[in-house]
Amino acid sequence: MQAVELINPQGQGAAVILCEHASNRFPDDFGDLGLAEADRQSHAAWDPGARAVALGLSQALDAPLVASTVSRLVYDCNRPPHVASAMPSQSEKISVPGNRDLDDASRQARVDRVYLPFRDAVNRLLDARAEAGQPSLLITIHSFTPVYNDRPRAVEIGILHDEDAGLADAMLDQAHRLPHRRVERNEPYGPQDGVTHSLKEYGIARGLPNVMIEIRNDLLTNAADEAQMTDEMLTLLRPALDALGAGGSSGAKTGRAQNA
Repeated sequence: MQAVELINPQGQGAAVILCEHASNRFPDDFGDLGLAEADRQSHAAWDPGARAVALGLSQALDAPLVASTVSRLVYDCNRPPHVASAMPSQSEKISVPGNRDLDDASRQARVDRVYLPFRDAVNRLLDARAEAGQPSLLITIHSFTPVYNDRPRAVEIGILHDEDAGLADAMLDQAHRLPHRRVERNEPYGPQDGVTHSLKEYGIARGLPNVMIEIRNDLLTNAADEAQMTDEMLTLLRPALDALGAGGSSGAKTGRAQNA
């Protein structure tokens, strides 16, 4: 089982799409982490609907897509290896027995098996585009649960950013195009929650425009929902990309990693 899938790597659009929580698969070499089947199917294990939206955007924007094929409970590819939440022992109300008291060797095995292949795939892709003079910007796709720790969440679409708010601002400027949706900045998470690792690692480090999109997962319950939400994201993204001069295959920066 490969830990990462790369779709449309030769895409000519400016966008590069990441989906770190695309899958709830548990590789045989790590087992089920002591989780019940219901927990392995829950939002704690992955972002339901996120991969479908990411794939739809990849097709519509002719964008490469890099997606993890491993549950984030094995390793969360939107976290650096040194933080506890990369291999959480607790996710909301779900305890993860197989993540308790991991020694350094066990943690490193997961880094090697899951995180590094994902990181390396993203960096190889961005390096190749930079070397070819092909502009890039980064879009990461996630979904979130409508109720977290018994608290309902009113926000439906979150547009997240870290210190570089350019692409997020351009998308939020288009929120009026979705008057039926509650679209908010840095909700239901923000940089203070440690969720912007990918934006910093692959976007900010290279000087590339970047944004993280969070979609409430009760809006992604079936294929029709996923297709509709893909269209709604394009309603925000296409004019935002045009505003940045990246609506076609040119206009975004071609940065190389500062630490590559």
